[in-house]
Amino acid sequence: MARDRFLHILRFLHFADNSKRPDEDEEYDRLWKVRTVFDKLNEAYAKFCNPSEHLAVDEVIVKFKGMVIFRQYIPKKRKCFGITIYKVCDESGYMYDRVYLGRNSHSATDDMTATHATVRHLTSRVEGLGHKIFVDNFFLSPRLFDDLDRCKINSCGTVRPNRKDMPNDFGPKQLKLKRGDVRVRTRGGLTTLVWKDRREVYMLTNMDPLPVEGNFCDDSNRPMKPHIMERYNRHMSYVDNSGRMVNSYSMS
Repeated sequence: MARDRFLHILRFLHFADNSKRPDEDEEYDRLWKVRTVFDKLNEAYAKFCNPSEHLAVDEVIVKFKGMVIFRQYIPKKRKCFGITIYKVCDESGYMYDRVYLGRNSHSATDDMTATHATVRHLTSRVEGLGHKIFVDNFFLSPRLFDDLDRCKINSCGTVRPNRKDMPNDFGPKQLKLKRGDVRVRTRGGLTTLVWKDRREVYMLTNMDPLPVEGNFCDDSNRPMKPHIMERYNRHMSYVDNSGRMVNSYSMS
């Protein structure tokens, strides 16, 4: 097919009847024009692929300069204009995703933040199957861990020390750690860990053996990374693998 013919078809391609535009009330779907396509694809993803044991949840920015209300501008990103997509990826890079449509006040409640609701939505199809989820500090909180644990999903990830239900004595000012120091707190099956390298790194897990506290440096006085962090870095790379494959087919 000639390029100009392809672009001409693309310009007028529709998947919905514009005369059936829904009313813009509280339940208005900003993706109503392509919702049927999204639903068909997500059904196919779930039907024809069984995800691996370890899964990674993260957000990515898809470059887009069109006129949509949910386009974002994030100056620190390489693709500063774009649409945010939340991904859950397995080790092959296969993914099930959700587009960010603006601040979602309907999914947030007194006991559940919007990011908490996003992770629960992304992991809804693997509940009760014993999967292990790796999440970064944008999403993670102790309450999310407890919620996933009730759904028989083990979790691991970095966390911000000021999250609700984090230990009160776990801040950098209270602990005053030296480089290489490790401190641990536990609550039931949930473990909170902080490790000091150039700065403090906080983690939550309910799938790893209890780490040992102390100072861990090699013969050159370089801090030794705990096993839990090496494991986290290895599995969070699934999202990068997905991004590399997507960029191989980067139609504008």
